[in-house]
Amino acid sequence: MTDPLTTELLALALEAARRAGELLRDGRPADLGVAATKSSPIDVVTEMDIAAEKLITGFLAENRPDDGFLGEEGASSAGSSGVRWVIDPLDGTVNYLYGLPTWAVSIAAERDGVTLVGVVEAPMRRETFRAVRGGGAYLNDRPVSCRPTPPLDQALVSTGFNYVATVRTHQAAVAARLIPQLRDIRRGGSAAVDLCDVAAGRLDGYYERGLHPWDLAAGELVAREAGALTGGRPGAPADGDLAVAATPGVFEPLQALLEEYGAWHD
Repeated sequence: MTDPLTTELLALALEAARRAGELLRDGRPADLGVAATKSSPIDVVTEMDIAAEKLITGFLAENRPDDGFLGEEGASSAGSSGVRWVIDPLDGTVNYLYGLPTWAVSIAAERDGVTLVGVVEAPMRRETFRAVRGGGAYLNDRPVSCRPTPPLDQALVSTGFNYVATVRTHQAAVAARLIPQLRDIRRGGSAAVDLCDVAAGRLDGYYERGLHPWDLAAGELVAREAGALTGGRPGAPADGDLAVAATPGVFEPLQALLEEYGAWHD
């Protein structure tokens, strides 16, 4: 049975994600432009990223003022409750900027460093993914689970590319070596959505280098609760060096190839 705290956190995450998703979907200006850049001139932030994070943190702080925050667009506070919200207000910003539908709001709640709740809201797909630690994964209130494991050469795998030119050049070389080993590779543009697509059986696996906690926290929990395995380099958790999520039979061979090909370094 879910404890009262987890129930509360899930309800708040769902409501915050719904509100932010509506803001992003319905409030997108026709002349949307870049408000700032991050790691490179093509790693962008829009005014809507900033507005969505303010909406989320304001709503959560109103309901749980003692919680901490870690957000992509700068929200950072320790809090005193032991609960921290890890927020990506708009995962897939470049897709959003160009009017492509693959973007999402990602909200996770951690207690003492353990992710308890994850919600990924994908408004243009009319999809809400949610998971509670130990409670399974759901898409729009329907339980989901990852696909039966295929042989690696029949696995459909997604990845993403960094916005720093030297890093993405290396990532492209790794992908070129992987492609002959797989059914094919996809590049969706949103880590949170990719992780949830593994959970929903739309992908057999996903990997990426250079992710941040807000990219991973909610989607990784959804994938795990749907039966996927997740991690980083062999024996390590998913982190900025490498994040891998896949059906159980695909995870280890995919991880081994990524290690062999040096997917975790330039």
